[in-house]
Amino acid sequence: MAEQHTPRSLIVTFYGAYGRSFGGPVPVSALVRLLGAAGVDAPSVRSSVSRLKRRGFLLPARAADGSAGYELSAEARRLLDDGDRRIYGDRGAGTPQAPGEWLLAVFSVPEQERHKRHLLRSRLARLGFGAVAPGVWIAPAHVEQETGHTLERLHLTAYVELFRGAHLGFAPTAEAVARWWDLAALAKAHEEFLDLHEPVLRALQQGAEPTPEEAYRNYLRALDSWRRLPYADPGLPRELLPSDWPGDRAAAVFGELHARLRDVGAQFVEP
Repeated sequence: MAEQHTPRSLIVTFYGAYGRSFGGPVPVSALVRLLGAAGVDAPSVRSSVSRLKRRGFLLPARAADGSAGYELSAEARRLLDDGDRRIYGDRGAGTPQAPGEWLLAVFSVPEQERHKRHLLRSRLARLGFGAVAPGVWIAPAHVEQETGHTLERLHLTAYVELFRGAHLGFAPTAEAVARWWDLAALAKAHEEFLDLHEPVLRALQQGAEPTPEEAYRNYLRALDSWRRLPYADPGLPRELLPSDWPGDRAAAVFGELHARLRDVGAQFVEP
């Protein structure tokens, strides 16, 4: 199976993994070198950086050596900080959660602003919410803070009410969860991650010591694949999922890749 990594996605992943600790704005020349090691050519790096600048994710700034560079905007930094809690924390995809509280988002958007309705639905889906009914979406309660940050950032709070509570009936909660989320699609996404990145881990476990560049490249690609999963699968309670749920193994594989590769790869990143 071939893995697809877009230049823009890899740049965002790079800033999430290494860019925040770079010691200032990242020079354009360093971005070209570091993304080149991940298979992205220089024109693609420059065009993708330009798009991220137009979106307000990156800001032009002078690097420590006086050359042209880019730093994260305050909004982008907050977005990545929120993402850390999902990607690296105890609430990531495949992490068992105790059943109990849920976060309910109830929204209503006037017809003349229906473009905001589409934006709201798409962002809730990207945060890992499942659809209960039109205008009613649900997620594990631990995504509350990130949901609030996202709705505030997009100026959508006027259309949404958030509630926390328990599922009281009438179908068993496991049956309801299977309606609210496409569990088969989520399981397939976990399995695809395993197909692509578990062989890398096996090679490491067998004693293959990576060079800093190899560690950097393998880590960046694994993180670029993994970081989407804790959003599609927001850490649903384990006892509500099928017994053969592959998210447990996928989370364990990413965790070990992170431990083995991240810091070694940082040696390649250092200017």
